[in-house]
Amino acid sequence: MMSPDQTPASSRRLRLGMVGGGQGAFIGAVHRIAARIDDRYELVAGALSSDPERARASGAELFLAPDRCYDDFRAMAAAEAARPDGIDAVSIVTPNHLHFPAAKAFLEAGIHVICDKPLVHTVEEAEELAALVQRRDLVFVLTHNYSGYPMVRQARAMVASGALGRLRVVQVEYAQDWLATDVESGGQKQAAWRTDPARSGAAGCVGDIGTHAFHLAEFVSGLRCTALAADLTAFVPGRRLDDNAHIMMRFDGGARGMLWASQVSPGTTNGLRLRIFGEAGGLEWQQEQPNELRFTPLGEPSRTLLRAGAGSLPAASAISRTPAGHPEGYLEGFAQIYRDAADRIVARLESRPAPDAVPLPTVEDGVRGVRFIHAAVESSRGDAAWVTVPAAAAP
Repeated sequence: MMSPDQTPASSRRLRLGMVGGGQGAFIGAVHRIAARIDDRYELVAGALSSDPERARASGAELFLAPDRCYDDFRAMAAAEAARPDGIDAVSIVTPNHLHFPAAKAFLEAGIHVICDKPLVHTVEEAEELAALVQRRDLVFVLTHNYSGYPMVRQARAMVASGALGRLRVVQVEYAQDWLATDVESGGQKQAAWRTDPARSGAAGCVGDIGTHAFHLAEFVSGLRCTALAADLTAFVPGRRLDDNAHIMMRFDGGARGMLWASQVSPGTTNGLRLRIFGEAGGLEWQQEQPNELRFTPLGEPSRTLLRAGAGSLPAASAISRTPAGHPEGYLEGFAQIYRDAADRIVARLESRPAPDAVPLPTVEDGVRGVRFIHAAVESSRGDAAWVTVPAAAAP
């Protein structure tokens, strides 16, 4: 359908709203920067805080019109849906417990959604959102930003091409140290909500960064984890949610794997690392050196493939923004998710087919992430018993 003001969506910036991300919030600024890198969006409305005064002050700092600085996301969804120049999409960057009600409100209002991960708290909520997305025929994008890195896309393409042969081993880890002490008791805002079951959900570290590692493993390998055995630990005394996880995984097709996620490992910052091995070779990628991909064909010298260098496939080169030798990473990865989302949203607004073969994380990836979290928690409570991960649609 034509957008409400009758201006073709492909000839203008998309009108973006934001829920959360006000003063003092880290991730909101990241999303706003990412949305503007490719100049596809303009932030025009927001319910930026649950505190009305902070919401209005945050909106003023971002030059939003006063009548589009909302105290409540439900009021925002209703008002924006009624405006001829209402938002095309909303970005949800709140703590986890607000993802479900906010996403539901905007989907019911007919507005496309870009949501931070993990999707929601429970499997039932996740499945309800997935059904609503399908019923309303809307775009729903989950910001697993690491899937937007050029060399991650290259690794995915190489695996799909058969360069590694039949896959045997998938190893992924994500290590940090920022929760190595009881910083939540000292008033650290991010730590306070991420270690609170009421706001974070059933898991801490597993939900926060373990879901990134899990998605990356499946995204690149093309395999689905069918069962897992998890040992979740809260090492910091008094902490109510896990801060370290060791998880063994079984994949369809017979591959095996392991996932380690930790937020209490001194000397690590954002150590996301993926290694995949098949009958004919292996791949290794590290987030802290994101522009390199190590390829190890069996019986041949190892090769370091560069984002914009020799051996770069279209999957990587087509989404590279800077010349060879200039680093790309975190913000550009987020920006790629926003760019791909914009392509899908514009296509939907103009009633034409979406771009082919864009590997964008969707609500179904969100459902799968929530199922992973709950399987890990169930397994750990059963002394690391093997638990089935229910199937969900492929990303």
